[in-house]
Amino acid sequence: MKIKLSLITFLLLGFGQMICAQSRDNYNMWFQYLMSAKLTDKSTLTALSQYRSFDLAYDTRLFLVSAYVDYEVANEVKPALGMMFLILDSYKSDNTKRERYEKRPFQQVSLGGNIGRTSISHRFRVEERFISNPDEFIVRLRYLISLRIPFNKAGEKEKFYGILKNEIRMNVVKDEPFDSNRLTAGVGIKTGKNSAVEIAFINQLETGSTSNYAYIGYRNSFDWRKNKNK
Repeated sequence: MKIKLSLITFLLLGFGQMICAQSRDNYNMWFQYLMSAKLTDKSTLTALSQYRSFDLAYDTRLFLVSAYVDYEVANEVKPALGMMFLILDSYKSDNTKRERYEKRPFQQVSLGGNIGRTSISHRFRVEERFISNPDEFIVRLRYLISLRIPFNKAGEKEKFYGILKNEIRMNVVKDEPFDSNRLTAGVGIKTGKNSAVEIAFINQLETGSTSNYAYIGYRNSFDWRKNKNK
């Protein structure tokens, strides 16, 4: 338990240092809200809104809204269809901003499982990116592996949990297919039976550049089934 508390302290201290050392080139903020709702015994709606900035909050980098519906075809096997809309802001060489809009339909399959009490999930996603200013079309492949590590003892009420994720993204092109790799490490703090606040550090490696984010997220879940299992 002491090791787990030390991990929480280390992550929170690192998060605080990031906030005190924001810069456009390397440090950014990432705010997110995620909601999931059970529609039937087999299907779930997931929706999220995300805002990223080059500073603490005001210098917009990205805004997106997204939603998808998955269906469990076998135990822990869930294909899904979804849609995303994004506003992308970036700085040009003359220090002025360029704004781009993107519509992004996507298809994915998620696989779940456990290693002891740690839950593990794999997500394979294909997305079609329709981007404006200038017009551009990109097909991108993504693979995400996620670990959710309980910090409580078996039988105890969960208050904290660890988060580890890594995602690699590849463009379907002949030249320079590598898009980016995103590594996430953080802590979840339960605020209710079906809700949690998450704090994390995100490192994103791209060709020729690296971005670091301080992440703050809130998630909750609902049950919208008409006939709930007792």
